[in-house]
Amino acid sequence: MLIQDIILKKRNGGALSTEEIEYFVSSYTNGTIPDYQAAALLMAIWFSRMDARETADLTIAIRDSGSRPDLSVIDGVKLDKHSTGGVADTTTLITAPLVAACGGKVAKISGRGLGHTGGTVDKLESIPGVDLSRTPEDLARIVNECGLAVVGQSGDLVPADRKLYALRDVTGTVDNVSLIASSIMSKKLALGADAIVLDVKTGNGSFMGEETAAEELARMMVEIGRRAGKPTSALITDMNQPLGLAVGNALEVAEAIESLRGDRSGDLADLSLALAAEMLVAGGLAATGAEASRQVREALESGRGLQRLARMIELLGGSPQVCEDTSLLPRAAEEVAVVVERSGFVGDIMTADVGRAAMLLGAGRAAKNDPIDPAVGLKLQVRRGDPVQAGDEIGRLYVNSRANFERAQALLLSSVCISDAPPQKKPLIYRQVRGE
Repeated sequence: MLIQDIILKKRNGGALSTEEIEYFVSSYTNGTIPDYQAAALLMAIWFSRMDARETADLTIAIRDSGSRPDLSVIDGVKLDKHSTGGVADTTTLITAPLVAACGGKVAKISGRGLGHTGGTVDKLESIPGVDLSRTPEDLARIVNECGLAVVGQSGDLVPADRKLYALRDVTGTVDNVSLIASSIMSKKLALGADAIVLDVKTGNGSFMGEETAAEELARMMVEIGRRAGKPTSALITDMNQPLGLAVGNALEVAEAIESLRGDRSGDLADLSLALAAEMLVAGGLAATGAEASRQVREALESGRGLQRLARMIELLGGSPQVCEDTSLLPRAAEEVAVVVERSGFVGDIMTADVGRAAMLLGAGRAAKNDPIDPAVGLKLQVRRGDPVQAGDEIGRLYVNSRANFERAQALLLSSVCISDAPPQKKPLIYRQVRGE
């Protein structure tokens, strides 16, 4: 089998066989196929696209490129969720404890943030003492003890995905639905969850800005799950404004804790509850959405969800006291209010720019190896449609360094558009996608 024949076949619009896809993935992973030929095939895929069978085959080949943790030792129904990325999206820290409190087992391997999107690993590592460098055995042990665990990705999990994504990033082939779907689902399938729930974002703060593109990605991933024998469903959700109010690692952890206490309502809490209910239905732990919602609400109001989060933090080496006193989290030296310059209504919020403003303060990374400051970031005080008066505070910056302060301040101010009339309301959840 020759890679140049495979490149030509896909360039000319042909469907690659399972064997051709497996050969490409394994040979590129072990270094037999050089970057320039892999890049040529990726570009051919970008132009000619892949059908559902090819995409599923690519996903399985990437899944099988490295070791797969044995989670069979975890008792009960193993559930996983994934968000396609956004700003102030801290749903994992709310959803996973609630699902665990309802009897599900959530074993999750998460990544770090890059660009305007945050990473769950960075958020959890802002808690004093938390260590997410864990073995698969640690992951299973912690899940068996408290019902959930979130750890960092090990080096031998789906190595083909890391190589392929790095190449896609520098060859203009990131935004292809089959390549995106296979990257996401290969990691989900490698963990061996019994059911998977996906949160596919759409809007100006998401990778899939158009709703039709988000739906195409959601349906592709649900179909991959079906073909792999894993019940998979997706919610297509709005990212035309930050999901929560806090953007920054310790700030987002505090908001998640406040949501689990029942002290904070809004889109972040509402979506977290909806995702938790969807996970219970997907895993067969609730017969209907209404029953699942009732279970999740009871887990929230009783405090059992917060107790699960505190126990997971303790088992990860952190201080569970942060769930009682969020002032124990890292705190910035300075808070600076940002005020609006004219009266009107909050219209469009340029969500990605809000995330970039927090990144400029040190809350995120422009490059993969950039250091981050867990204490800094920002909090929005307004949502789309809110009336404001000139001089009202629309946000607050949490600052440890003035190096990029003025740029961050200007970017946050320009990201919140003020209009004379309230904007058209957008739903938080556009639709649900489930396998046939």
